[in-house]
Amino acid sequence: MKNHNYCIIMAGGVGSRFWPLSRSSNPKQFLDILGIGKTLIQQTFDRFNEIIPTENIFIVSNSNYSEIIREQLPTLPIENILLEPHRRNTAPCIAYAAYKIKKIDPNAVMVVAPSDHLIVKEEKFLKAVEQSLKFVQENDFLVTLGVKPARPETGYGYIQVDKGKKIDCSGAKFNSVKTFTEKPDLKLAKVFLESGEFFWNAGIFFWSLKTITSALGSFLPEVNQAFADGIDLYGTPEEMKYIEATYAECRNVSIDYGVMEKAENVFVHIAEFGWSDLGTWGSLYEQGEKDEFKNSVIAKNAFLYDTNDTLVSVKGEKLAVLQGLEDFIVVDSEDVLLVCRKDQEQRIKSFVNDVKLEKGNLFI
Repeated sequence: MKNHNYCIIMAGGVGSRFWPLSRSSNPKQFLDILGIGKTLIQQTFDRFNEIIPTENIFIVSNSNYSEIIREQLPTLPIENILLEPHRRNTAPCIAYAAYKIKKIDPNAVMVVAPSDHLIVKEEKFLKAVEQSLKFVQENDFLVTLGVKPARPETGYGYIQVDKGKKIDCSGAKFNSVKTFTEKPDLKLAKVFLESGEFFWNAGIFFWSLKTITSALGSFLPEVNQAFADGIDLYGTPEEMKYIEATYAECRNVSIDYGVMEKAENVFVHIAEFGWSDLGTWGSLYEQGEKDEFKNSVIAKNAFLYDTNDTLVSVKGEKLAVLQGLEDFIVVDSEDVLLVCRKDQEQRIKSFVNDVKLEKGNLFI
């Protein structure tokens, strides 16, 4: 019996907030950020591969990362690696993958996920994935995963739910979505936390092929048509030529802004599975194991003295000796040393811009 469950893993980002480990030539999804022997994309692939067959998993990434994807995911069929010639955000990425899958299986249902998120409770996560896939198979809805907020986080998007409108499916509750809000300020984030109606948007989506292509046709018709028109060329030698021409003209737009915020058939599945988007060094610190002084150390050789609440990441065998730090980020990547206060980490992007201006792409 054919398995109609598919997974699209989005892996085209540059991860600039994880500089200096994350570089444009080797961004964070291809790094062993957690120091566990697997890169983030390998963890993501292995996680979904528990419930979705390898041939039904697709990676969408920038063409610059073709070789590294093949190297890190050797069991993935080469035709399942979809390469984007230009970065155009998540809506074109999803449209391309959707029509690629449509040529294979018009009855597909799919989960769409980033390649670089941390999932601590994998069994609970996979259960939520299976429940959500069943829900969208039976209903014409767009679904996103929501996470109960643990703090008034200003770096995440939020989903407001309609608690009076919910549907049960396979023991799970799916609530209708009222609104989406992107990265509120601290005052508003506190209001969201206290209300009990707002949840973190994990950026993990579920829908049937029929539902997402219909939604793209309604809200992003030019994007939808561009990728629909190429369906006869997918899987042929003409595919990349068509994709290059399409991306050159394609609009840069996210699926959140382009579709999810506009559609009325959007539901959220609230689940607890130890999630972090690992968007910043601070988020890595929050999720990492800590010693008695609340230091999170990812290094083979490190000695810390009079140091508290600090993240230390050192590559290879290098010995790091730190004294007198509190609330710092210390990252050594062989050719770059970053020392930055945790509460100032939003400035890392500006540091990167300054380095690029003065030194070109050598350290970027």
